[in-house]
Amino acid sequence: MPTSAPITQDVLTIPRKLPEGDKINLIGLTRDALREALIAAGTPEKQARMRVNQVWQWLYEKGVRDFDIMTNLAKDYRAKLAENFVIEIPEVVSKHVSEDGTRKYLVRIAGGHEVETVYIPEEGRGTLCISSQVGCTLTCSFCHTGTQKLVRNLTAGEIIGQVMLARDDLDEWPELGRAPKDETRLLSNIVLMGMGEPLYNFDAVRDAMKIAMDPEGISLSRRRITLSTSGVVPEIAKTAEEIGCMLAVSFHATTDAVRDRLVPINKKWNIDTLLEALRAYPKLSNSERITFEYVMLKDVNDSDEDARRLVELIKGIPAKINLIPFNEWPGAPYQRSSNNRIHAFADIIYKAGYASPIRTPRGEDIMAACGQLKSATERARKSRKQIENEAGL
Repeated sequence: MPTSAPITQDVLTIPRKLPEGDKINLIGLTRDALREALIAAGTPEKQARMRVNQVWQWLYEKGVRDFDIMTNLAKDYRAKLAENFVIEIPEVVSKHVSEDGTRKYLVRIAGGHEVETVYIPEEGRGTLCISSQVGCTLTCSFCHTGTQKLVRNLTAGEIIGQVMLARDDLDEWPELGRAPKDETRLLSNIVLMGMGEPLYNFDAVRDAMKIAMDPEGISLSRRRITLSTSGVVPEIAKTAEEIGCMLAVSFHATTDAVRDRLVPINKKWNIDTLLEALRAYPKLSNSERITFEYVMLKDVNDSDEDARRLVELIKGIPAKINLIPFNEWPGAPYQRSSNNRIHAFADIIYKAGYASPIRTPRGEDIMAACGQLKSATERARKSRKQIENEAGL
């Protein structure tokens, strides 16, 4: 259960008249919010829809950050935009590249806070793992991010900005004056599996993902976006209705006693309550199946009995089970299950008719693997004893 109430995301309200001297960042505004902002800055209402489309395409299709480059807008209108608005994305403080090609970005956002973003290249695709909060409120005992207290929610602009900075680094924006690149996309998938619980920052996550899915910009299919939650049950149906992306669940245990320890939010919404919400999700969102994420912890949740219980629990839910070898971090209170144990667990699930891929750890040498993300200023502040005490070991 969270140790503190989640920080709520304020709803963006654009004033009809902008305060003198204030500039609004266009990155992260929905189409409706952008329209209201342009009107507030003097754009005639009859022109607003056209202007939104023009500005939107410069921002999200071409990746332009300078109003002067928006050449299909009149020069005086570009000047008006520059007087009232800015185009800003988070700053990359550092980039680390793993031996396997994984890239980890340390990203600075407003207030000097830091989050981590990870790009994972694979054959024919590339996945960006993005953060939704600075720190996390859930304190999952196996997760390095969970040892960092929640600082604040990211804004929609800071969330979609991670996608944009990765496209910058990958040189994936089209060259101005030329047709879009006709090639396999380097950044083809998004997973909301970085720092934070996305469903405790629902509004900002929804708005950012709507920008990512907009066909006149970054244009990612909703099936190319996966949101991972630890089980914020009241927001699951909203995710289906208002985002419609693929859903993954940090499951990790087959009894409430063990999940209470590994994923403390289970004390608020237990396994039965969570599964009830998940059974409705594929139908509501038109998704094919739900991914159950299951980190393999030696002598904790990796027995044959656990595998058989897992199969019984998810019966009737279109699903795959993604088995994750535990990615150890300094001070971690758990150990990775052996390869033989993981494969035996996977075999039971596979014979029951479920896909059970074993995730290959990526970026371990740069602390970029699943469960290892943490801002550099907070990394390794807790001792092993502190972490074990909080995990109830």
